[in-house]
Amino acid sequence: MAGPKKVLGRGLSALIPRAPVEEVSLRSPDVGGDTGGTGIIARIDLDRIRPNPFQPRSDFDPDSLEELSRSLLEKGVIQPVTVRRFAGEYQLVSGERRLRAAQNAGISKIPAYIIEVKTDEELLELALIENIQREELNPIEIAHAYERLIAECHLTQEEVAQRVGKERSTVTNYVRLLKLPNKIKDGLRKGLITMGHARPIINLPTEKAQLKLYEKIVKSGYSVRKVESVTRSGRKPARTTSAGRETDSSSVHSVEEQLRRALGTKVTVRSKSGGRGEIIVEFYSLDDLDRILDIVSGR
Repeated sequence: MAGPKKVLGRGLSALIPRAPVEEVSLRSPDVGGDTGGTGIIARIDLDRIRPNPFQPRSDFDPDSLEELSRSLLEKGVIQPVTVRRFAGEYQLVSGERRLRAAQNAGISKIPAYIIEVKTDEELLELALIENIQREELNPIEIAHAYERLIAECHLTQEEVAQRVGKERSTVTNYVRLLKLPNKIKDGLRKGLITMGHARPIINLPTEKAQLKLYEKIVKSGYSVRKVESVTRSGRKPARTTSAGRETDSSSVHSVEEQLRRALGTKVTVRSKSGGRGEIIVEFYSLDDLDRILDIVSGR
């Protein structure tokens, strides 16, 4: 039996002060400079805060930033950014949108919650989880965040799901988005289609078919239900085997769905002549493969 999972990071709770912070305290002179402790809020020069190299967010809407800048000038910074001490200065852990808006507004100092982050691995995990849990990322940014947690923090999909409070199947579905053609991924980033549209597109056998359906969705405004119906009807039609029996594509699809739910990953069932066929089970890491083997072997 496998031992307990290793918990690397502290999650969103590590990025938020335990004690509630009143808006007036952040705007008042009582918030002074860095006294050298951790778990404290200090007012820090913006030019001493270095960016987070592991920032998962790549899309910052200019209009939204401008709106936030105006709000900061009018009301001040209500929620501090989170930083760690780094090379005699500070490195941002979370709050890049607030930091950018403050820079745009010409604000010279910002309240910052200073925490201890000892390793780059922990910095990466905190930055990714914080953005995911705040739901500030688009589907492709979330997918890349999950992929980095798996690849760079050496987490299984199950461990990632536990960190962010999601079902494991949710993590799997996001990671699968990265297999889509770049044009479709760009459409997801821009909100031209939703994840509900993208999930059935993944099941189409060729990139050409995927792009063709994507164009129809954008042009005609297909609903998610319509896309699901189109992808089901686009499967290979029923055919007769050498034994004279018809292979029911809907039955094959039903078996695929059952196996996907049981194994928590993409499964493809392909029928061949003579009642034969093959089952293709996908995995996304060696840990994921071990998990599937455990399920299959009943361990």
